[in-house]
Amino acid sequence: MKAAAILFAIAAVCCVVFLVSFLRDRRRLRNGFYLFFALLFIGITLIALLASVSPSAAGLVAFGVLLLIVPTVLALTVFLICNGITMLRREGHRPANVLSLLTGIGICALIAFNATVTQLAWEPLDILRGSLNGIVVYVSFLFVCFLLYSIVYGRIRTEKGVDFVVVLGSGLLDGYRVPPLLAGRLKRAKAVVDTEDRRGGQPMVVTSGGQGSDEDLPESHAMADYLVEAGLPRERILLEDRSTTTFENLTFSAEIMEQRKPDYRCTVVTNNFHVLRAALIARRAKVNGQVIGSPTAWYFWPSATIREFVAILVDHKIKNLIVCALIVLSQLSRAWS
Repeated sequence: MKAAAILFAIAAVCCVVFLVSFLRDRRRLRNGFYLFFALLFIGITLIALLASVSPSAAGLVAFGVLLLIVPTVLALTVFLICNGITMLRREGHRPANVLSLLTGIGICALIAFNATVTQLAWEPLDILRGSLNGIVVYVSFLFVCFLLYSIVYGRIRTEKGVDFVVVLGSGLLDGYRVPPLLAGRLKRAKAVVDTEDRRGGQPMVVTSGGQGSDEDLPESHAMADYLVEAGLPRERILLEDRSTTTFENLTFSAEIMEQRKPDYRCTVVTNNFHVLRAALIARRAKVNGQVIGSPTAWYFWPSATIREFVAILVDHKIKNLIVCALIVLSQLSRAWS
């Protein structure tokens, strides 16, 4: 019982740290780490409590959890490969569409590499295996935290009484048509506006997106035309047509909103896979608002989520490279000792 009490105290501290950080600003990546450890220690505490009543039952539960790891990894690998093939068939052979396929193939390659090194029993390869496995474990941990908090953040309701609804652009078809991905964002934005109108508010919509080299007009203009056709009055739409990145989307939109109302509050609309990263960027751009997502086709979500995670890894590349270097150095020092 003493061990369970200690674990319960650790779980409680993790929960408090998560709640405090979340309430201060939910647009922080660190919240995902706090949430992960809170749930981890809650699970360990429950097993410890079960062990105090029935050690055999607790051992069975712990063994069952460990036993699920292998089939879960295999099922995930098969799913990623099948999803990658579906993406290539439905969305074309762009680099962003092969991420889930490459991830699945990478897991297979890692399993094969580990089995080969075990058979060869050669120290240099053993060091390489330890380094690769350590880096994979580290990246997997980061991904679980990212995915967990993405789901949590994406399901939290936004504040009521917003002054603006910002819709992030995502490119046009044939240089002038709104694609289904962007149409989903615009429909979600229109739904938010309709809800606010019923409550007595009248938020403006900011369509955000400049003109790409392969586009006939700025994305924001095509987005505005789509909303007008959907029934939103043209005078309630503001155009941000200079941006070329998500950071510029939010920075330039913030300038427009501040000019209209310095103490504004807004809701930013993007796709569900992009919600957390957009929220992190919104915080960096000092946008006063939260981010919500529109639905995405099931087969598109895995590759898009992996792409968002990779982008966040790159955003924090110095920290991640240092950790990976330390993992490699630990394997080298182990071999030297």
